[in-house]
Order: sequence, then structure tokens, then C-alpha cells
Amino acid sequence: MHDPQDMNPQYLEDLATGYWYSEVLFTAVEQGLFTRLEPDGLSVVELARQLNYDLEALERYIRALSALGLVFEADGYCANTKLSRKYLVQGGEAYQGDSILWRKYLAENWKSLNRCLEKGTRVLLPPQNEPEEAVEQRLRRYCWAMDCIARNKIEQILPFFSRLQLRGEILDVGSGLGAFSVGFLRQFPDTKAVLLDMPQVLKYAEETLSGQGYQDRIRYQSTNVLEPWGLRETGYSVAILSNIVHAFGEAEVRHVLSEAAAYLADDGFLIIHDFFMEHYPEKASLSDLNMLVNTYNGKVYTSARIRQQLGSAGFMVTELIALGSDTAVLVAARQPQRLADLCLDPLQQMSAQIQTLGFQVVKPIDVSAIAVSEWVGLKCEFGCDFFNASQCPPNSIEPEKTRAMLKDFSKCLLLQGPPPTPDFQRLVLQAEHTAFKKGYYKAFSLWAGPCSICPECGGKENCHNRSNARPSMEAAGIDVFETVRKAGLPLQTLPGKDDYVKYFAILLLE
Repeated sequence: MHDPQDMNPQYLEDLATGYWYSEVLFTAVEQGLFTRLEPDGLSVVELARQLNYDLEALERYIRALSALGLVFEADGYCANTKLSRKYLVQGGEAYQGDSILWRKYLAENWKSLNRCLEKGTRVLLPPQNEPEEAVEQRLRRYCWAMDCIARNKIEQILPFFSRLQLRGEILDVGSGLGAFSVGFLRQFPDTKAVLLDMPQVLKYAEETLSGQGYQDRIRYQSTNVLEPWGLRETGYSVAILSNIVHAFGEAEVRHVLSEAAAYLADDGFLIIHDFFMEHYPEKASLSDLNMLVNTYNGKVYTSARIRQQLGSAGFMVTELIALGSDTAVLVAARQPQRLADLCLDPLQQMSAQIQTLGFQVVKPIDVSAIAVSEWVGLKCEFGCDFFNASQCPPNSIEPEKTRAMLKDFSKCLLLQGPPPTPDFQRLVLQAEHTAFKKGYYKAFSLWAGPCSICPECGGKENCHNRSNARPSMEAAGIDVFETVRKAGLPLQTLPGKDDYVKYFAILLLE
């Protein structure tokens, strides 16, 4: 979809037709279309016969799937793309079909959004006299869906622990079918796991895991996580809370965190995997609304809120660790050295901290991606009223010096934030100071627009705030459009005077 900040009416059209995309995907998954295309594809004629579809209609449908990058289509034949082959073929290790269809089953409650906003709570509830078979089918479907997601997530989380030799027992809270535990058991042969969940869920988990070789390493403990857990043992080496926090309100979250802390070893890790408002904010805010329409009191929290609660309980906590998806991770421990033993990217950690200052995007980029061109200064000299102002050309860095300066840095963060200019520039200074305090003593920022941090500027001869003055990227000869596009972010010229302006800055680090 288009970037909303481009103020393009097409973005609104894409929002209004978003369900077109999902219905195309839901239908294909429900009919097992991608599974039928394995391993070598099929002719559209044969596929129409198998699905009992009208041939002309199917040809139009295949054209849509092809446009969405889900199948290849040529000369009357179609086959799966790499994406579909990996995630949409039933029986595959990374199959995500169940989680995709679970989203379809949530759609009915989303139609009640207006009433939920009026009442402040969920308004559509399961029928009181719903047949037991229907309840079981829905719960089993939910467990399969969450397990699809968990298998993908745990593969992104395990590398954080790759320098450790974990032993002892792992407590998997709200374990579902046990995908997180299995990931740890596979990587750490000296561990065992306790799956903690509702009795019926644990029944499904035992059915799913039987025959996978973990029978002697997994125990199943039924409980209501909103009550005292009543476990026999303490001293767990790892406690996992995956997609638990967002399911509950503030009081319940405090209880769950307190119980987990009580059973954790002094040198143990508490892992919280969830949606967080600072990470992927568009999806996080929509997930929060999903909690409004589909749960009793669930909500998506900021990582700052959860870190505060953990800090009050005596834990040291990592910054938010972004996964390559819509969720992220916090890892907590009572012993600071334990967090130091994790295999975490310090730049990623600092990026997450800087984003909480108020930036919309904080993205590490290669210094080599910063484009410096001689023509940029001409735009300042011929076309900008601020030419010859303090920190603007010719009172700024020449392109040749900028190129030489960039060679002194190996890391860079691209920052995007909202106007107005003075507020954005103050945010950039906060980011630079944060980096300096983290040990990046050479941290230096170049921001958007003429220096505007002082209410009244003393001019080039009388700058009275040089400690906070910085040049703009343009003033230093940096082609902002080229640099931002190289970073994979959308940026275009503004067709209208009042269109939304994006502000960018770079923070150079070594």
C-alpha cells in the first residue's frame, strides 16, 4: 500500500479495498490451491477441473494471485512462488495456512467495531449454549493458528541465546502446542520443558508432540494463568511468555509477571514475546483494536510500560528486540551479566531506545548508502531563502569535506520524524546524546532544514548555541532523496503546498 504521509488519495482507496487482498488469499488457502500446485505446478485447465471452478473465472483469479506474487503464471500453466511454497503448502515445516485462516474467523467481530467503540468493550460473545463440538473446533483451530506463528518466531529468537549453554527446566506459560519449548529443547539438549496452559490445550499439545522424540523431556501442567500457578518446583532457567501479555488488562499482566518471576531461578531469563506499540506501530495499533473486538480486556502495551513493571520487580531488561515481523521481544534477568551473555546487536538495541524518543523510523543503513553530490549546494544557493544563514551554505560543510568525514564512520542510523522543524531537530539531538552515552563518542548528526533550535538566531557571526547547532544534510551536499530511497523508504516530491512533509536525519556512529 501507499505511504499515508504522501497524502495520496490512492492510499485511502487501498485501505477501503484491503479486504480484496485478504479474500483472495483466504480462498486460495481454504481450497488448498498452493498444495495442489506442488511440486511442479499445474495447467490452469487441470486446476479448474480439480477445484470444480469455471475456467475463465479461474484464469482471472490466477492473474490476481500472480499480481500479488503468490503464483507464477505463463502459457496456461501456474506454479507456486518461493513464498507460497515455503509458507502455504500444507505439511511444510513453515506452513502458515492455519494462522492465515484464523484471521478470517476474526472478521465477524471486526464488523462490530463501531459498537465496541461506543461501549468500550467487546460486544459479540460466543453463544452461551454453543455445542461442545463447536467450542472444541474453535479452540483447536486457534491452537493450530498460534502454533504456525510460533514456529516461525522461535527461529528468530533462538540466535539471541546461541552463546549460552542452557540447562535445567524451561517454563512455557500459555504454551499452546509447544512450538517455543520445542525450539529450545532442540537447541539445548540438557534442558527439559514444562508446558503450562488450559487442560484442553495441553491435550492438543500432547497429541501434536507425540512421536517427535521429546516425550521424556516435556511435562504438561494444567492451570489458569490468572490464578496462582501452584507449581511444585521453582528455579526455572527460562520462563517464556509468548503472546500472553497483550491478551490481558493491567492487573492480570501484573499477576502473570509476578508469578513468572516467582518461579524463575536467580540466574534465569524471562522472555516476553509480543506486540509492542513502538514496533511496527501500524500493525500494533490494529492488533490493539483486535483485542478490543475479540477479547474481554486485552490490549497492546508499550515496551516502556512492561520494562517499567519488570524493573520494579528487580529485573534488568533489554531494549526492545525487533523481530523481522510484527512482533518483538524483551528479555529480562535479575543478574545484569546474564543479559550481557546474550547475542544481541548493540546497534539494534540502541535503535529501539532511540525510536522511543518519538521517531517514526529508526533504520540502520550503510554509510556507503549516503549519496553526496555537488549539485545539492546549487539548490541551496539558488532556490532557498536561508542561503548564507548560520549553518547553511556557504557557512557549512563542503561536499568534498563531507565525503572525507563519512570515511571516519562505519555505522549510521537514518531517522524519520514529524515536523515542526525545531521539535524534530531537538529529537535528533536527543538521539545523538543517547548514542554518546552508549559509548559512541564520535556520534554526529545531520538533520533536515536550516538550524532552528533557537527562538532567535544570532546569525553566522553570532551563533550563541554552537554546542547544539548542526548542519542539515542538504547543507553538507547530501542528496536526501537518493539516500532515503537507497534505504528502502518511500519518498517523493510534494505535489501540493500543504502536503505532509517528511523529516529525515542521519546519525553517524563509530
